[in-house]
Amino acid sequence: MTTLKIDRGALLARLRERTDWDLVVIGGGATGLGVAVDAAARGFSVALIEAADFAKGTSSRATKLVHGGVRYLAQGNVALVREALRERATLLANAPHLAQPLAFVMPSYKLLDTPFYGIGLKIYDALAGKAGLGPTEFLGRKKTLQYLPTVQAQGLKGGVKYWDGQFDDARLALVLARTAAAQGAVLVNYCAATGLLHEDGKVAGVHCEDRETGAKFTLRAGCVVNATGVWVDDIRQKDGEATGRSAKPMVAPSQGVHIVVDRDFLPGDHAMLVPKTADGRVLFAVPWLGKVILGTTDTPRHDLDREPRPFKEEVEFILSESARYLSRAPTRADVKSVWVGLRPLVKPQDDDGGNTKGISREHTVLVSRSGLVTVTGGKWTTYRAMAEDVLDKCFDAALLQPRKPGVTASLRLVGAGGAADANAARPKISDAPGLHAYGTEQSVVRTLPGAERLLGGGLTEGMVRFAARFEYARTVEDVLARRSRLLFLDARLAASLAADVAGILQQETGVDPQLDAFLALAQLYLTLPA
Repeated sequence: MTTLKIDRGALLARLRERTDWDLVVIGGGATGLGVAVDAAARGFSVALIEAADFAKGTSSRATKLVHGGVRYLAQGNVALVREALRERATLLANAPHLAQPLAFVMPSYKLLDTPFYGIGLKIYDALAGKAGLGPTEFLGRKKTLQYLPTVQAQGLKGGVKYWDGQFDDARLALVLARTAAAQGAVLVNYCAATGLLHEDGKVAGVHCEDRETGAKFTLRAGCVVNATGVWVDDIRQKDGEATGRSAKPMVAPSQGVHIVVDRDFLPGDHAMLVPKTADGRVLFAVPWLGKVILGTTDTPRHDLDREPRPFKEEVEFILSESARYLSRAPTRADVKSVWVGLRPLVKPQDDDGGNTKGISREHTVLVSRSGLVTVTGGKWTTYRAMAEDVLDKCFDAALLQPRKPGVTASLRLVGAGGAADANAARPKISDAPGLHAYGTEQSVVRTLPGAERLLGGGLTEGMVRFAARFEYARTVEDVLARRSRLLFLDARLAASLAADVAGILQQETGVDPQLDAFLALAQLYLTLPA
């Protein structure tokens, strides 16, 4: 695919000038972007607006796993696991520069743990079939220590090795946005949906406001999809107010906390999974971009803060459980960054959302009486299947004319190259960040001014210019949180680079890069609850 330069003014002009879009998508996270890619690839005219930056919310705060969901198999949800395993293989094939296989090891401290979990993971392999990434292996004590050299050796009996995948979530979201644009969609970040246009009781478009200039305009469309994640009920409420019908909340938010520490806490290329900690929760230790992610939690949260913060007990849980399973216990002083993602779990309509462990992890698509299509729930791994399901519901409701499905199953994303590039040797996603994350666009980055000037943490001046010119970046946060992942990896290092990034962005965009706001945000990512 050709590397398309972003002209924000021209994009906004295209949004305002067109009078009849087939589809308008509200929300630039994994789900909305997936819908935009699929619809544009089928030839529909598509506009997508995002109130903040692409993947600003949940979609940049995942545990970075492309997985079928081992714990869902334990819950007996075979259909969800089978679909996710199929989509895992598709994602790894279509974005090999951003999604790759990852080996996991479950250490066993009881004699029966290895056969118990091993048999379940053999079933996992069987469900994956030809889409499997490698066979499950039963490990002795010696082999387990070889794969996890810093695992707690005292009492270790053995372990089980199995395969799943990992990815760079925010960069994948950006690649989806750019792939949708390459298919003809028009996407704009920092453009909010302020209301819905109704005609004769039916949704006929979206009222918008450009967050940078304050300019207001309306997008008319035959179909509007609400893909705003944990915030879908806000748009549903706007629909209900306009039609005189109240919309009962459908999302029960759950937050997942992640702590990042240096790689020497878990050297090597294997992740550790503890399927059942002292209180029954799961613990991950995942090598990612040169660091280790420890997590996660599953805590009900009733507010919808754009920057949710961890609860003290969540941080204590992650650190104390990590100390039980790692020979060197990470402490609060070792934390490089702490961040929180809100999961949009779909609750039964008679549920108050008090216990998120029992709430569905599957996605839900609803079509209101006015024709507003809302999608929420699900997970990153199945974003493509979710998009197909959304369009099927649009067809069933006669909001769009049906067109042939399956067009994205083999659609390689921006930077992936052609099929000949599929088996090219690549650095691992667990390695420190660098130019390899750009896939086949590395040569474009190398041509930009400052391509050889390293700012720090694998980020060059050329990468910042690439972010501004080709990846929709407008602010320091856009670059250091989502084009580069330094805010998530090492918040103190990110803060130290912020002034340099701001200066480059100012040259490229001519708008305020929001330096002070980023420095305050970086401090949040460094702060643990007392």
